[in-house]
Amino acid sequence: MSEAAHSAAPSHTSEKTVTDPPKPNDPLAALSLRRKIALTAFLCLAQFLDTFANSALFAAFPPISLELGISNSNAVWIISGYQLTFAALLLGSGRMSDLFNPKYVFLSGAALLSVFSLGTGFAKDEVTLFILRAFMGVGAALTVPSALHLIVHLFPDPMQQTKAIALFGSFGAIGNVIGLIIGALIIQWATWPWLFYVFTIVGAVVFVAVAILSPSPERVVVLSNMQRFKRLDLGGIFLVTAGLVLFIFGVTAGSVNGWTSARCLAPLIISVFPIAAFFFWEAQLPEEQAAIPPSLWRVRNFTILVVGSATVHYWWFGVVQILFSWVWQNVYHWSPLITALHFLPLGAFAGLVTVTISSFRKYFPLKWILISAQVLALVATILLTFGDSPQRYFPFVFPGFILGAFGVATAYLTVNIAVFASTPPEKAGVVGSIFNCFEQVGSAAGSAIITSIQTSVEVNHGGPNSFFGRRVGLWFLFGLVAISTLSLLIFMHNDIPPSKTVITDNERGLDAPVEKDSETVAKDEK
Repeated sequence: MSEAAHSAAPSHTSEKTVTDPPKPNDPLAALSLRRKIALTAFLCLAQFLDTFANSALFAAFPPISLELGISNSNAVWIISGYQLTFAALLLGSGRMSDLFNPKYVFLSGAALLSVFSLGTGFAKDEVTLFILRAFMGVGAALTVPSALHLIVHLFPDPMQQTKAIALFGSFGAIGNVIGLIIGALIIQWATWPWLFYVFTIVGAVVFVAVAILSPSPERVVVLSNMQRFKRLDLGGIFLVTAGLVLFIFGVTAGSVNGWTSARCLAPLIISVFPIAAFFFWEAQLPEEQAAIPPSLWRVRNFTILVVGSATVHYWWFGVVQILFSWVWQNVYHWSPLITALHFLPLGAFAGLVTVTISSFRKYFPLKWILISAQVLALVATILLTFGDSPQRYFPFVFPGFILGAFGVATAYLTVNIAVFASTPPEKAGVVGSIFNCFEQVGSAAGSAIITSIQTSVEVNHGGPNSFFGRRVGLWFLFGLVAISTLSLLIFMHNDIPPSKTVITDNERGLDAPVEKDSETVAKDEK
């Protein structure tokens, strides 16, 4: 979106730019309600596919590893190769969505995801599989910020936008769990390449639907193509991408090769330098040319929401699935399908949050919705520590899944809504990319760290078939969620109240967002 003022004069050329917030005459905002709903559904399906393309592979680990000769230590890269590029490239794709046409950015991502999914289905060795999975992550990274950008333009009304963003976020959580079931069904009734063929088919459907249903956002021309290219900040994107790739590679290698191995320590140490250089580089650039405008970190609540909470949500879901899926299949000898069905409460109650979050938003400030949701996640995590036998599934694990799914999904959607409520709409692409980047980095790092803790403890406490190491990992997860909750309680400002109309960025300072109630708005209009 553009950084131009609302009053910028239209140009006589047909070229569009990325600098205007949603306007009443925006082609996206002017679509009929039926078309808006259809377009939103396919954008949400893309979010579903992004997480489904990872979670569905848990059931496919054994057959893929057996057929392609992948060792247990390297099998983690079936998941991590995708996560690595997905997380690392989100910031760059968010900047592209703000500077160029987000519709075309989205379509490019959907096309890449479909094409490389098809190629992965034909992979005959582990190196080819890992490389193609990494390219699938590139496609997924292009779809998320651009989809959020389109949604913000589709629904300029704050309450409608809240519902749409909540729906979009919930499809990620649902895809994470439903993917387990779909993956198990495909593995049980077909062969593992069909997983990737399904990804290809869904991606192709999304591509065609969005291409037909979505016009391009209306913008005023204030920048030439060369000016937009300069504002892409390729130097900054290269630095942050290199740093994140090294960091995620390091933590993943730590869980496989040990945290004192050179393969873990070298990339972790080196990653500090490009990330530090990135922030130094961004501070030297003019605001409009920075990949992450420094002013965003001064927006009230933005830093605590992104750093203090966004890293926890995917982390919780990912850790719970990893810790329980292995013991259920390899110790309890449950089939992949039975294992997936036992995870069903996570998806069902995460989806329920989509219906309830709008009601919560009407009556409660976002701060207290968020803190209450994370308290539920804390209670859920305690319950899960007692799930050390099949007989304890319904007394402890089942209610833990219900409370955890409801709490973590509510927290995830609340942070999603709060981040966009606190930041100017013309930065929707980069805001969405930062939020999702921290989610993905948290998931990758958290899963690796807790898996490493689990395996280290199991050496002296019963081995991999024991639940003791998993219990320690869950208590570590409890501690992280507790720290996040306490940080929100102390540092988050309670200035996003219920049932309010957000003031535009021109009416508020970047570091002092406020809102008007309906009575004040009515007076202003008079």
